[in-house]
Amino acid sequence: MIHYTLFETAIGWAGLAWGEQGLVAAQLPDATPEIARRHFQRRFAQITPGEPPAYVRVAIARICALLQGEPADLRDVPIEIGRVPQFNARVYQIVRSVPPGQTITYGEIAQQLGDRRLAREVGAALGQNPWPIVVPCHRVTAAGGKPGGFSARGGVGAKLQLLTIEGAAFVQPAPGAHRRRKSAADAPQPDLFG
Repeated sequence: MIHYTLFETAIGWAGLAWGEQGLVAAQLPDATPEIARRHFQRRFAQITPGEPPAYVRVAIARICALLQGEPADLRDVPIEIGRVPQFNARVYQIVRSVPPGQTITYGEIAQQLGDRRLAREVGAALGQNPWPIVVPCHRVTAAGGKPGGFSARGGVGAKLQLLTIEGAAFVQPAPGAHRRRKSAADAPQPDLFG
């Protein structure tokens, strides 16, 4: 049985769904709770509202803090990683290690997986991420300081908004796997619901 709960954040209504061993899905903020609820109902045929267990309440508090610009850590929130293909799971494990306000490129993830030519496959895996924010796919950018794609509602604008909230900005990256950007002040501030 999969249960879900909706909660209000600084930028809209988000949601988490959980099973017996961890989160099975996360819903990025939407304009209304009705929209967020419909997204869960489309993703899962048998899903019901439920009282969140302790770890889900912790995740909610941390997501709310993160979306207010606080550097909340979600790496220890349990997810049911066995629901995704092994390659995707490896990508998500790497992405979960990237702290708020920092980024990593598709190519750097591919290199950590053993073959820099896997960058497109990394992008495809991120496009299938069932746990956005918990598995922070918005922190993965293209080479050269470009934002790259984002398959969630709102597209790249939503990605840029999340990165701006976290204090990341787009500048030419310095060498290194995880980079803190110099300034968020110059980054565009798009509407997540656009």
